[in-house]
Amino acid sequence: MRHQQLPASAEVVRRVQETADIFTLQLRLDDPSDPSLLTIQPGQFNMLGVFGVGEVPVSFKALTNDHDGTPLLEHTIRAVGRVTRALSALKPGDRIGVRGPFGHGWPLAEAQAKDVCVITGGLGCAPAVSVVEHLFVNRSAFGRIHIIQGVRHSDDLIWRTQYEAWARQPDTEVQLAADSAAPDWPWFSGRVTELIKRLSLQPERTRVYCCGPEPMMRASAEQLITQGVNEDAIWLSLERNMQCATGHCGHCQFGADFICRDGPVFNYPHIRDRLGLKGV
Repeated sequence: MRHQQLPASAEVVRRVQETADIFTLQLRLDDPSDPSLLTIQPGQFNMLGVFGVGEVPVSFKALTNDHDGTPLLEHTIRAVGRVTRALSALKPGDRIGVRGPFGHGWPLAEAQAKDVCVITGGLGCAPAVSVVEHLFVNRSAFGRIHIIQGVRHSDDLIWRTQYEAWARQPDTEVQLAADSAAPDWPWFSGRVTELIKRLSLQPERTRVYCCGPEPMMRASAEQLITQGVNEDAIWLSLERNMQCATGHCGHCQFGADFICRDGPVFNYPHIRDRLGLKGV
């Protein structure tokens, strides 16, 4: 798979503060004629770097167009460390380095003509947005779409209007849950797994794409299997401390696999026995 080994320079075109510590950057490449970064697929990631500070892996959210048709990369980031805080301080006109795309994305080709269930937790919704947008752009190629999003607190939900717009699409089900909900929360109060029990799935034709905290993903996968979904039809996106993005530094080793090189999307049976193991 071809990817950008040296950072390409990109300009911050737009910055959106989603919550107190989550923000989205819209990036325009200085040299959009190089197509490598624009081949990014749902589920893959780029390395975003602040010159003189460092770089971090960030899942791809969307590929849009500027007013003049120039392609823009969108990444949503939580400010939790030195590099991500430096990224959060950027403003339109600033420049950053972009390397990518890296990793294996969601197996969307094998989901054609099937129902698709996208389950996310917390900021796990960011890499899932690119999946959902792909499904709607190619709507006739897929069956029923189920979108399930869980957050720890109702105030953590971002892109509420986007979920409401998706819910208006034909043959689409959107369910939102909060472990802890404010009084005006109009959706479900409780865990994502409880929402899964309510889904009217056709298990034999359902493909599942799940991202978020590992305990949530494992619980969701096991609940779906209980409801008849084949474990081979379930795919999870994992996160680790990825630094080189090519499987050389060893920071993201996960048993016999490296998240950056062999993932971040894995078939559930392949990693089932390693999920939640201390030190793995």
